[in-house]
Amino acid sequence: MIDIGVNLTNARFEKDRSEVLARAKQTNISAMLVTGTNVEESKQAIALCQHYPNYLYSTVGIHPHDADNAPTNFQAQLADLAKNSCVKAIGECGLDFNRNFSSEANQKDVFTQQVLLAEQLQLPLFLHQRDAFEPWFEILKPHLATIPAMVSHCFTGNRKELEQCLAADMYIGITGWLCDERRGQLLRDIVSLIPLERLMIETDAPYLTPRNIRPRPKSSRNEPSYLPYIVTVLAELMGYSERDIIKQTSLNSVKVFNLSVSNA
Repeated sequence: MIDIGVNLTNARFEKDRSEVLARAKQTNISAMLVTGTNVEESKQAIALCQHYPNYLYSTVGIHPHDADNAPTNFQAQLADLAKNSCVKAIGECGLDFNRNFSSEANQKDVFTQQVLLAEQLQLPLFLHQRDAFEPWFEILKPHLATIPAMVSHCFTGNRKELEQCLAADMYIGITGWLCDERRGQLLRDIVSLIPLERLMIETDAPYLTPRNIRPRPKSSRNEPSYLPYIVTVLAELMGYSERDIIKQTSLNSVKVFNLSVSNA
């Protein structure tokens, strides 16, 4: 299994990060992509990857929440960070008009610059979108044919949005949101529309702990070793075996992010 979205630099992993990684390996996680959400965290993600070569990889980017605080030369800084061999995508980047921690104008500007950077460097985009689908897609539209791949991370949209993403040849990242029938029912109803060749799996740890874990973990913190719980729900809803989902999502991740994984 490959977890394409883990916030391993998060402070909630500070005390036991090595144990978290050990549990991930025991759960047959063969690689992980550490998410960069601003320049500083992207640097931390790279430093972490250098301690676990050919196991941890990273993205470098600026999350929409951090757009207001992006340094003026962030594009050059990200380009420099992307020279590291462990960096496999630009992101997490996009628009978030649900929380609006940064102004919409700054979000659009910072997002657009990262789309252009991915195009320039010929790296995939690791994308965030919440309550901003139309402006988000409009920014991406002119670049659909010129960026190697786009991954809609933690997809939680509706059927029309999913179909639009699939028509644009995007990959769809599914998280523990799917395991929550209270707020994830819309996604549960449409996830079977995703072709296996376009599917990826991710925990988005420490967020979105799957609700189907039994017995319930004492901590609310999500971690990569819980990825199989997402696979279980995907198998139930999509009609594929867990083995087929693991095999194909691993192949997709290796191909898109150019990973060196011996046992994917």
